[in-house]
Amino acid sequence: MSLSFLLLQALNGLSLGALFFMVASGFSLIFGLMRVANLSHGALYLISGYVGLTVIRATGNFLLGIAAAVGAAIVLSLAIKEGFLRFVEGRELSQVLLTVGLAFVIGDLCLAIWGGVPTLVPIPSFLQGSFDLGVVAYPRYRLFLILVGALIAFSLWVLLERTLWGAVIRAGVDDLEMVSALGIDIHRVFRLAFLLAALLVGIAGVLGGALLGLYPGGDSDILVTSLVVVIIGGLGSLEGALVGSLLAGFLEAMGKAMFPELAYFILFAPMVLILAFRPYGLLGRR
Repeated sequence: MSLSFLLLQALNGLSLGALFFMVASGFSLIFGLMRVANLSHGALYLISGYVGLTVIRATGNFLLGIAAAVGAAIVLSLAIKEGFLRFVEGRELSQVLLTVGLAFVIGDLCLAIWGGVPTLVPIPSFLQGSFDLGVVAYPRYRLFLILVGALIAFSLWVLLERTLWGAVIRAGVDDLEMVSALGIDIHRVFRLAFLLAALLVGIAGVLGGALLGLYPGGDSDILVTSLVVVIIGGLGSLEGALVGSLLAGFLEAMGKAMFPELAYFILFAPMVLILAFRPYGLLGRR
């Protein structure tokens, strides 16, 4: 293997990992707080991507498309939280079945409105083309995705580790009952966590639609990868989500490039091993 090939796949892994982190960090946060996987999270990714695509086509403004996608994700996320999940609070199986059903409904709505033809979100002209790195010429958009992922990771770290609200979130992940006993409105914490997760998945919907495309079943693909990230990294852990996302990105990039017939095995084998020997994840807690 040449140096240029290894560098290319490493950058591919970083760009995929950045996208996975945007989706999985919010998913992990909700999972850690509410003790249930919000399995409609992938559907929010897909529909926010389509909303962003529609606005970008109508206005030609990429940032406006991201803003519209974030708005759609926030509205739908709050509707799911306040309109459905609050009626099955504390009943884990009901929550899982409910969010799976909502994911199917949202997926079918996307198919009915936007059709079944895979579509790429158009990117601004300044992000088109390649950037010469000396050893390889690499797409500017993928480099932009890596920078955005790094900026989001740093911002989340500051929010969760250096603010009072972040301390409440971390305490809620560790001991939800104790946080409630201290008089903190845990439902307000849940709503804020849902808003943060919706913000991240809305951004990821547009950025991911420009990288991987938007297509029926894209919600399931990104959701399964998010589950892999959470299992590898650890429940409710920002650092775990980052490590798991980067690992999943590198495994997928290298697997598809070197062993395309074993790409899924290469991605899921580490997850199986971690479930067997460290079920709370690399950076999670018992």
